[in-house]
Amino acid sequence: MSAIRLLVLGAVRMHGRAHGYQVRNDLEYWGAHEWSHAKPGSIYHALKQMAKQGLLHAHEVAPSTVGGPPRTEYELTGQGTEEYFALLRDALVTYDQRGDVKTAAIGFLVDLPRAEAVTLLKERIRRIEEWRAAVLEHYVPEDGPEQLGHIGEIMNMWVHTADSEAEWTHGLVERVEGGAYTFADEGDPFVGVLAEGQENPYATGERHPEDDH
Repeated sequence: MSAIRLLVLGAVRMHGRAHGYQVRNDLEYWGAHEWSHAKPGSIYHALKQMAKQGLLHAHEVAPSTVGGPPRTEYELTGQGTEEYFALLRDALVTYDQRGDVKTAAIGFLVDLPRAEAVTLLKERIRRIEEWRAAVLEHYVPEDGPEQLGHIGEIMNMWVHTADSEAEWTHGLVERVEGGAYTFADEGDPFVGVLAEGQENPYATGERHPEDDH
């Protein structure tokens, strides 16, 4: 799965309608340019591609501030909303070694009903344990990584990472079951995007050709 699709769809959904620079600004505000491939070029490319695929509706609005083509604002279509939630649910239960998809999914966790979020997180734990068991078919932690030469360090890392992931996810489940955070079925949603004109303290300051339209 590509984290950029989930991130872009989630950012647009939070705004209702958003132009490319708003989406870029939000992802930088979340630090996504540091922990994922959410760079300006990939963000604008994703917006255009998903518009072509029918996941986003592109609205041409006011002319560019520099006299170029009209600024485009994007809005999720019905198909785009289905894709967003499908990506989110899949990201929450899938366990692998990449952190960007998991991080994006946790950032949008409260877009789901609380009970569903708990169910998906528990499924994630089950898959982590299943994956760990598969590693242990080839590696015995008690014998140390040296049993397989330096390659054993890879499996040692995998086991430790799985243990850490499972422990953290158990803790998250306990917090959510205990009433932490406001979920989709409980009231006003979490607002994690910048308002129009709000300064972004984490902006990279780098310009991109698409920033002005």
